[in-house]
Amino acid sequence: MKVEKIGFGEIDTFSPIFLDYLAEKDALKDFYNYSIQIDSFKEAINERSSFSDNHRQTLVKVLNEQYSSIDTPQAVTDNINSLADKNTFTVVTGHQLNIFTGPLYFIYKIVTTYKLAQKLKESYPDYNFVPVYWMASEDHDFAEINHFNLFGKQIKWDSDQTGPVGRFSTQGMVNNLNLNGMGDEIEAFLEFYKKKTLSQKLTFRLLIIFLEKTE
Repeated sequence: MKVEKIGFGEIDTFSPIFLDYLAEKDALKDFYNYSIQIDSFKEAINERSSFSDNHRQTLVKVLNEQYSSIDTPQAVTDNINSLADKNTFTVVTGHQLNIFTGPLYFIYKIVTTYKLAQKLKESYPDYNFVPVYWMASEDHDFAEINHFNLFGKQIKWDSDQTGPVGRFSTQGMVNNLNLNGMGDEIEAFLEFYKKKTLSQKLTFRLLIIFLEKTE
């Protein structure tokens, strides 16, 4: 298989400060602690080794409670329980609760986090690394996440609900969307939005399905 790599600077999408960070320009080094090179993660591991056993146990307990109502894949359960081990560390990313996953960037962030956890395990086999997706469920900017673009058409969810978007009920949402001409494939997504809240029915379920596919 032929693979062609394109540098971030060639995409004409990212800001100059992000590209300078990747290039490890001297002007930015005072603003972060670690180099982006894989060798620098050892220093980060050492500095984070003081996380207490009590905090780890609390974290595992809370995560298991949050996942208790979900048919969770064994790989996810194992990752959660491994957080009690002092040799386990997390690789974290996060995003707003966009409907239908939102921009493709959302998927790229999750895939990159998952692959980085794998790479760190290869480089530091004595440690465990758990990829974590953090949901911005307390975000109040509904206008930022209430639409997505598909086949050149914007699909928008109108709602008069207010407050943290993660608590918005998705019941009735499907009837609010104009999905004419979207194709049969979109039906697979619609089942996620029939009941409960955006946090419960959107992000948890989509993330679990993703993890099942990557195992």
